[in-house]
Amino acid sequence: MKISIINGPNLNLLGKREKGIYGNSSFEEWLEKIRPNYPQVELDYYQSNIEGEIVSYIQKVGFSADGIVLNAGAYSHTSVAIRDAIAAVTTPVAEVHISNILTRESFRHESIIGPVCRGSIMGFSLDSYRLGIESFLKPDLG
Repeated sequence: MKISIINGPNLNLLGKREKGIYGNSSFEEWLEKIRPNYPQVELDYYQSNIEGEIVSYIQKVGFSADGIVLNAGAYSHTSVAIRDAIAAVTTPVAEVHISNILTRESFRHESIIGPVCRGSIMGFSLDSYRLGIESFLKPDLG
């Protein structure tokens, strides 16, 4: 099984930015700790601050991966291009957010990518990604 994890803008600063919201660990540190829990899964990771690069990566893996775990960051609220890329591919996408976007600023309350994803997970810190991965390992959720 292959699952691609895609992170959007500013998520390369995890462990450095707004630690009260995003925690003390970099994504790479977290990923190395969790990989051994999924020996049956090839976990691919990609991060970009650039909208078009995220679209291109979704298109690259979106017909071959078994699942995509996507934290589009601020693009979750603004990017029609990422929404259209998700809708265009055959690989299911689980939207994840580290924080609970519904408890933050009002402009973060609506995700325009959520309606084209298989589901959304938010508010469980970096564990949101684990829950996203797990969603692809449970056949009754597909």
